[in-house]
Amino acid sequence: MQYNTQQKRLPLPEYGRSIQNMVDHALTITDRAERQRCANTIISIMGSMFPHLKNIPDFTHKLWDHLTIMSDFKLDIDYPYEVIRKENLDTKPNPIPYPSTKIRYRHYGRTLEVLIRKAVEYPEGDEKDNLVALIANHMKKDYITWNKDTIEDAKINDDLVELSRGKLQLDNKLLQVMEARLAVNRRPKSNNNHAHPNQKRHSK
Repeated sequence: MQYNTQQKRLPLPEYGRSIQNMVDHALTITDRAERQRCANTIISIMGSMFPHLKNIPDFTHKLWDHLTIMSDFKLDIDYPYEVIRKENLDTKPNPIPYPSTKIRYRHYGRTLEVLIRKAVEYPEGDEKDNLVALIANHMKKDYITWNKDTIEDAKINDDLVELSRGKLQLDNKLLQVMEARLAVNRRPKSNNNHAHPNQKRHSK
C-alpha cells in the first residue's frame, strides 16, 4: 500500500488525487484532438464537483486556470480562455500603505476626531449642541472601554477642547443635554400590555 504522504504533492488538493491522475494521463496523450477531448471531460467532472458554484461569474474560466495549474502549465491544448501564466501564479499584491495621519488619542479613534471637526463647522444652535453632547458621551464610552475606569466630565471637556483646538467645550447647557441623553438610554423599555384597540372588552 502506498500512502498519500509518499505520493506526489497535489497542487490543488480540493480536487483530489483522482482528478490529478486524469490530468497526468492527459499529459501522456500524444494525439492533440484526443488530448483536447480528455481535457474537456476533466473540466466537466471538475465542474460537477462544485454545482453550487456554477452560477458564479468566471467559474468555468477558473476551472481552466486550475487545470493549467494541475498540469504544471504543460498541457498543450486549445484553451477557451486566456489562462493564468506560471509567472503570475505567485505574484504578491501591492502593499497597501498604512495611514500616516497621527491619532492624538488612540482610545477615541480617528472617526471621533473627524466628528469633532464636523461639529466645529456647525452653526450655533440645538443641532450643534446635540451633536457635541453625542460626541462627549461617545468619548466617555470609549475612554471607559480602554481604561476600565470611571471618567469625570472635566477630563472629557479637556480632551474635547484639545481635539477641537479650543472651539468646543462642555458648558452647563451641554452637560444637561448629555445627562438627558444618558437618561433616555438608561430608561427601561416598557412592556405594552394594553389590548389592541380593535379588541372588544368583555363585560363582567
